[in-house]
Amino acid sequence: MQSDMLLAATESLPEQGPGGSTLLVGYGAVEELTRFAATPGWTVYAPGHPAEVRRIVPAAVRCGQRAYVHVSAESNAEPRCAGDGFERVREGLDGVVLAVGATLDPVLRATAGLDVAVLYTTAVRPFDEIGLRTAALAADRADVVLVEPGVAGTSARHVAETLVHVPHRLLALGGTDTRDEPALGRAVRDFLG
Repeated sequence: MQSDMLLAATESLPEQGPGGSTLLVGYGAVEELTRFAATPGWTVYAPGHPAEVRRIVPAAVRCGQRAYVHVSAESNAEPRCAGDGFERVREGLDGVVLAVGATLDPVLRATAGLDVAVLYTTAVRPFDEIGLRTAALAADRADVVLVEPGVAGTSARHVAETLVHVPHRLLALGGTDTRDEPALGRAVRDFLG
């Protein structure tokens, strides 16, 4: 898997892009993911499967985006169709879990049996405010668990700003928190319980 994500990124790079596009690819660079996510003007992706990388890279170049694409050794078993917003993967009413990139499969296994909505995205920035607000308002409780491949809390400010008028709680998990599925499951259950 380690080489699959990076290989997908290099295979997807066009020989020449539009004059205004800037595309940077970081492999396993969690600090860079966090830095670019905090820098205005960048579109930031964290694809969770090599097929998603192959779709995102040429599209970003074709659109002339100033984009950072984070790839890692981890990969979901199957690619998703997530565009720039949240894709609803599982329905639920007891809260919302946002899974970014390769965190989706561990999130799905860790939350099996829980009545939570699971949303998936490959786009860290821009943040899909409408998708989150819609899911949070559809739940019985607007509690949100944010699971990102980067530093825990990378998108916490965006969740808080999106739900500023909605009573909610937030648990932000990232990095090594996402690799220990039993601990991830316990954290989600304790938070939502």
